[in-house]
Amino acid sequence: MKTIFTKIYYTASLLFIGLSSTFAQSQATINGKLLNEQGAIVDYASVSLLKAKDSTIVKGTLTNDNGAYVFDNIKPGSYIIKATNVGYATTTSAVFSVSGDKNSFSVPDLKMQISSKTLNTVTITSTRPLIERKIDRTVMNVENSPLAAGNTAMEILERAPGVTIDKDDNISLKGKQGVTVMINDKLTYLSAQQLATLLRSTDGSTIQSIEVITNPSAKYDAAGNSGIINIKLKKNKQSGTNGSITAGVGRSKGTRDNMSLNLNHKEGNLNVFGSFSHGDNPSYRVMDLLRKITQGDTTTYFTQATQMPQTYHYTNFNVGADLDMTSKNTLGIVINGNTNKEFDRNYNQTRIGLFPGAVDSSLNTNSNIDQTFRNFAVNLNDRLKLDTSGQTISVDLDYSKFNNNSKANYVTNYFLPNGDMQHDPELLRNETPSDIEIHSFKADYAKPLSKTIKLEAGVKFSSVKTDNDLRAEKAINGVYVNDTTRSNRFIYTEKIDAGYLNLNKEYKTGSVQVGLRAEYTQSNGNLVGSTPVDRSYLNFFPSLFVNQTLSKTSELNFSYSRRIDRPSYGELNPFVYYLDPYTFNKGNAFLKPQYTNNFELGYVYNKTIDISFGYSRTSDAITEIILTQGDKSFQTNLNLATQTNYNLNIYTPYTITNWWTGNVNFNGFYMGFKSSDVNGGNINNGRKAFVLKSTQNLLFAGFKGEVSGNYRSALTYGIYDIHARYNVDAAISRSFTNNKFNVKFGVDDVFNLLRNNIDSHELGNDFSIRQKRDTRLYKLNITYNFGSAQIKKREHRAGAEDENNRVGGGN
Repeated sequence: MKTIFTKIYYTASLLFIGLSSTFAQSQATINGKLLNEQGAIVDYASVSLLKAKDSTIVKGTLTNDNGAYVFDNIKPGSYIIKATNVGYATTTSAVFSVSGDKNSFSVPDLKMQISSKTLNTVTITSTRPLIERKIDRTVMNVENSPLAAGNTAMEILERAPGVTIDKDDNISLKGKQGVTVMINDKLTYLSAQQLATLLRSTDGSTIQSIEVITNPSAKYDAAGNSGIINIKLKKNKQSGTNGSITAGVGRSKGTRDNMSLNLNHKEGNLNVFGSFSHGDNPSYRVMDLLRKITQGDTTTYFTQATQMPQTYHYTNFNVGADLDMTSKNTLGIVINGNTNKEFDRNYNQTRIGLFPGAVDSSLNTNSNIDQTFRNFAVNLNDRLKLDTSGQTISVDLDYSKFNNNSKANYVTNYFLPNGDMQHDPELLRNETPSDIEIHSFKADYAKPLSKTIKLEAGVKFSSVKTDNDLRAEKAINGVYVNDTTRSNRFIYTEKIDAGYLNLNKEYKTGSVQVGLRAEYTQSNGNLVGSTPVDRSYLNFFPSLFVNQTLSKTSELNFSYSRRIDRPSYGELNPFVYYLDPYTFNKGNAFLKPQYTNNFELGYVYNKTIDISFGYSRTSDAITEIILTQGDKSFQTNLNLATQTNYNLNIYTPYTITNWWTGNVNFNGFYMGFKSSDVNGGNINNGRKAFVLKSTQNLLFAGFKGEVSGNYRSALTYGIYDIHARYNVDAAISRSFTNNKFNVKFGVDDVFNLLRNNIDSHELGNDFSIRQKRDTRLYKLNITYNFGSAQIKKREHRAGAEDENNRVGGGN
């Protein structure tokens, strides 16, 4: 504890020393509004804050849907506002001054005149609009926009259509988290916090564009349905060194700490980069489980109460280099790894009786589970521009090695109704070494066939081997011996060969893209001592994207894609893990992949209001269920016949005042599950549900405040009836010395309302689960950015992304 707060003390001391001069000269907020000749608002116009002395740009932004703009953290001085928009003449304000004794300054409304120049000659120039809707993505063209000046990559990303960032820097796309973030078409293997540190230290002037991809094309792995955000950076031509240091502390039932260091250096044609992070995250969970087991005319009640304290330590590193061999060829290498240690202490008490509250017998199971997870990965990449027309080829080679070693000890005491022990304790222990190796190669080729037609093609080959060895022992007369009923070894191998073609055609008012991806999979699941499970299958994954501009403010788009989700390696592992002798979970070596057909029809109004209707149907849906065998219940995954989903998503930002903005996202949906002959019963469940999220952003006296609320109604998932969930989060932050220092304080689940409550009355189950984690968390984070803000590494999306995501356990 002393060490943790010593770290924070020294970091805070550096901060306050740096702030001593800042408070002597406070920074202000400048706000204003743009109107046209008729007094109507001018939304999404480019606004620049210029120094009056030499007209250099200090910051840039966009007006919101109410025509308002805001600049914060502005030093005292004399300034001019410059506004530009398509169809209007450039407008500038009179010179105004910001003094050090005022926290805010309001610029008089600026009126923009419609451009009425008479052209004697016609000059055609290629100018990209700020917001551009392409066939399979929405693009924000940041390069050459005033938006790039004075803002960080994170601040620009917050303005991208459909993108929201919560107080913990988690990025959501159309209200859905789990978004894949790439930089220059390459995956960033970073946590949300590490990615936020990178983006907040990236100067907006280094960004070319931001691409939002809600339904990935055939170019990307067919696995998964998450959207993609791709940040494209300009070519780095400047030399120097930069980086950032972040330290934080959090408090719930335990004390958490985190720290990270990011460094980048460029000299000549060589760019070297690296990052290191470490954290300690203790957590606590309580769970109450009430089960009723009916056998014939007898009903037995199992009442279980479990306390689950957990301690988690992580250490991550990432180093790499890019070498520009020529102006058209860049070679790169990235090495990353992590070591995570987890310690679980479960204390479980089970009372058994023929009536609620009655105790005919009882047992206590205490378990200690210690896990160490290690990962090491190497990526080699090469990108070659073949000509000036846009013909390119890129190659990635990947190797990943994962190791997980788990040791568990179980002590179970059995008691009579009067509290006396029935017999000596039952002693069990497990050791579970697990190894995963991944090899991957991929190559991508792109060639423009004409000014409006582009061809993309590529191949990918991956190979995976997992080896899991469960060594279970039980104590007999005080001596541990092998427990053959629980010991086993599971070896799984998988090879995937893939290829794809994409063809894109652009029209005057729209575009069409068709794609086809083929993946041939060979797998072998071998539970040593039993018959191996061999599979081989060839799948085709078509995709179609259509975009049509209806008017200046309206766009219509349609997309379709077929996707696959293969079981994670842990789900395929048939090991048995015990909570107590009556409750356990196990994997399923016979799980098959699930296939989904996704359809989405979307409408975008004024580049801000986004409405979409989606339909998807999944066959062989991988679903978690609980089954009952006699007086025992176990959790596993099965393939249900179908899962059907309808959803309506509405996202819109809004402005209340110059200092109060927000957004709201509504997602209404229906999930239905059907399957016959599951453990002797049938499943036919479905329920309408919705999720409502809203975020309020406040600016006051140089501070940024954020309050977000989340409500998810009750829903049905498979055999589970899941109760409603709701929570409120809040945070406040402030930046100093031109955003080099940032201080942020936040509270998760302010009212401590977040719970996970589940019931089930299907397939012979009759149980209720009540769970509560230590979700109310107080957090303080301090970040310091140093060096040149224009030196950034060339991030890349490695070839083994899909395979690595299926490992799990290494967060």
